[in-house]
Amino acid sequence: MKKSILFLILMPLLVAVVGCKQSTATDNMSNEEILQVLDIKIHKHPKDDNLYYDRANIYLKLNRVNEAITDLTHAISLNKKEYKYHLLLGDAYFANGDVEHSYKSLQQALELKPDSQEAFLKLGEIAYYSRDYDRAMDNLGKVTAKDPQNRTALFMKAFIYKETGDTNNAVILLRKVCDLYPDYEPAFEELGMLYATKRDPMTIEYLNTALRIEPNNTNALYGLAMYYQDLNQPDKAEEIYKQILDINSNHKESWHNRGYIQMFTYGDYPEAIDHLTRAIQCDSTFIEAWTNRGCAYELLGDKRRAHDDFMSALMIDHTYQPAIDGLSRTK
Repeated sequence: MKKSILFLILMPLLVAVVGCKQSTATDNMSNEEILQVLDIKIHKHPKDDNLYYDRANIYLKLNRVNEAITDLTHAISLNKKEYKYHLLLGDAYFANGDVEHSYKSLQQALELKPDSQEAFLKLGEIAYYSRDYDRAMDNLGKVTAKDPQNRTALFMKAFIYKETGDTNNAVILLRKVCDLYPDYEPAFEELGMLYATKRDPMTIEYLNTALRIEPNNTNALYGLAMYYQDLNQPDKAEEIYKQILDINSNHKESWHNRGYIQMFTYGDYPEAIDHLTRAIQCDSTFIEAWTNRGCAYELLGDKRRAHDDFMSALMIDHTYQPAIDGLSRTK
């Protein structure tokens, strides 16, 4: 799972707070307008720690993380006993990639509120990204001990099982999340992806459920397309890759895989070259696309262009064996 997924799961727990604190007069205001109001209030009341907290929330919504950290640090200097300041500061440090200070801030939050599930969740997340899975499980276990149905904690624990190769327990927890939260699309997506690695027909059920919840989920669509491609059903895979590209025309993997199918299933090398070129246009460092386009040129009999593409691949990674092999064939 990408870091952004977990961060988006947890971040709303904190940044939403400001929405509850602002008066109804700001309900229809943009974040920039709210920021201007808070600037004026802080100018008038520079010792009001809560105003700095409110402004830090807005700064985080605007991705102005350093300014949020400055405001939260100042709020804490005015009032060290406010739990939520330390909690949000932990979030801000984590958003800034500062794991050490994030961890310290969350520990300070726990000193003020020892039973904080939010803090334990975030400590679990930090440990997860630090690959300290034992510590992650320990913190998440403190959440599920009090709330056995906590969706975020169960979901994160499932990912830790997945990362550590315990697929069975990952599946058990993800199925539990799906049963408890039938509209929680990420759990259905991840469960479908796990079944896809086993070429299990349950892949179709879970990924299609994810797509019923979120029809434009390109990750679920891609997993389904790959499932059909791995089962040697290129027509179904091709149809789904086209769906993905209708949603996101720059989905490089879909262009690449369409090119691969055209080359190795249908033998249409010009069409393959066209699709692989589109993949390279999406990402000039897409080494597999350069290499496979080289193969397509080679099969078409154009050794010069094939040689150039293999060279381009090796400029990205000089140890990439498929490109080395291709280069040796086209010297």
